[in-house]
Amino acid sequence: MSAVSKSQKKREALVRATIKLVNNNGFHAAPMSRIAKMAEVSPGTIYLYFENKQDLVNQVYIEVKASFTNFAFKDYEEHLSVEKGFEMIWKNIAEFKLKDMEEAMFLSQCDNTPMIDEASRKEGLKHLQPLLDLWIRGQNEGIIKNVSPYMLYAFSIYPMAFLMNVQQRELYELSSKHIDEAFKMAWNSIKI
Repeated sequence: MSAVSKSQKKREALVRATIKLVNNNGFHAAPMSRIAKMAEVSPGTIYLYFENKQDLVNQVYIEVKASFTNFAFKDYEEHLSVEKGFEMIWKNIAEFKLKDMEEAMFLSQCDNTPMIDEASRKEGLKHLQPLLDLWIRGQNEGIIKNVSPYMLYAFSIYPMAFLMNVQQRELYELSSKHIDEAFKMAWNSIKI
């Protein structure tokens, strides 16, 4: 095994351990020593890749956000109608949240706590630009309500986190019919 791939494996193990510990115990209950132990590396190894715990969590957040948005915007084309473009993005987001629950839960944790610094949040927000641009186009075309993108996100995208949680607790199964119904509700919440 080359030194590069061994190094990549260690870093990836640290990323996975961070996601798992933050999801299960929260940011403050995920000390560096525990992250290292779970990743099966020495505690000092962490500092070869990350300056400190804040840097570790910020970098993991940005990487997971990039993975999330790459999935969310796969096959998306700007020429689609606002509704069709939103449907494609929304359903990709739903698929990601249901397929990659660990990463989705981590992003949800990050969105709901102050553990991510502002610079990293802004970097993460850049990844959502195609969705923000679509909403602006929809507002300019008189199709989408003229409210803040935070309101649009809160009413159309964020409810997926709730649905993901109830499915994970096996209280509700999200079939393709349920996904279609949820999309219609999301669309109806933001369209004029």
